[in-house]
Amino acid sequence: MATKRDYYEVLEVPKDASEEDIRKAFRRKALEYHPDRNKAEDAADRFKEVNEAYQVLTDPARRQRYDRFGHTAGGPGAGGQQGGGFEGSGDVFGGFGDIFDAFFGGGVAGGRPQARPGRDLSAKLTVSFEEAAFGTNKNVDVSRTERCTRCNGTASEPGHTPATCENCKGSGRVRRSQRSIFGQFVTEAACNVCNGSGRVVSHPCTQCKGSGRERSKRALEVAVPAGVFNGARLNLRGQGDAGESGAPAGDLLVDIRVEPHPHFDREENDILYTLNLTYPQAALGTEVAVPTLDGDTKLKVPAGTAAGTIFALKGKGVPHLGRPDRRGDELVTVNVVIPEKLSKRQRQLLEELARELDH
Repeated sequence: MATKRDYYEVLEVPKDASEEDIRKAFRRKALEYHPDRNKAEDAADRFKEVNEAYQVLTDPARRQRYDRFGHTAGGPGAGGQQGGGFEGSGDVFGGFGDIFDAFFGGGVAGGRPQARPGRDLSAKLTVSFEEAAFGTNKNVDVSRTERCTRCNGTASEPGHTPATCENCKGSGRVRRSQRSIFGQFVTEAACNVCNGSGRVVSHPCTQCKGSGRERSKRALEVAVPAGVFNGARLNLRGQGDAGESGAPAGDLLVDIRVEPHPHFDREENDILYTLNLTYPQAALGTEVAVPTLDGDTKLKVPAGTAAGTIFALKGKGVPHLGRPDRRGDELVTVNVVIPEKLSKRQRQLLEELARELDH
């Protein structure tokens, strides 16, 4: 008599596999070797082997005995009964029809298939630098499917109601069975008459042609939060296409583009500004007006300020996204401007200054 293969090897699962892993492996292997699908000569034997492994490894007591004693005939690990080896376990396929039905579309696959939710839509929205910093409300144009205004999404002409599908009795599912040498093989699928809805529309709505939905153009208001950044994506839930048969609508995904500013750059929540000073201003010190998002503010530049010096204007940056009470800083970098052309008098003064500094 041929030596039995290890049950874990048969199902290709590790010895510590969970019951759910074993069920998945059984389903895969049973489909592979079922004689109605596999015409190989050894398919029936493989199919029997897979079923036997499954029935043992999903029974906690039998699995425990098998893990201890293996295929020992007559021992405590034998089959499902004391003293009887797996070789003589009787009708291996007893009750297997129910198991196969459960895994491949039989008794446990009940209920109506869920209607498909609406598709997500995308849109682009451009905002100014200031609008991104402080937030704003702007409209975005969207073309989307909505519930039909004539039939209110029922797909039936007003005054009529959808009838229960006679083919599936309103369940949206139909079962088909066929017999093989291994018993009854049952499959279940969406009803081909009502497409799984359980209803039949006898008088389709003249406006939406029985779809229950229609396409509309909308100008939707988008609340752009303070602190939003270039490339951010806002998710407007339920503002996408309408779902089928009352299923939830999709979302509207709005991609934000922030226009560049003529004077400012942005680094996270800080604003970067370059302050151009003349050489005398940097050397002697000065007080200048510096632009900020809140208007001009006075900045005192001490004497002897070098090019590249950075002054931080606290709290003059961009509000933190989701925390508008917190703001970054404005970082002012000094740039000393060297004139490209000098008048005769300017040159004389600079030469005199150079001589003085050398002395």
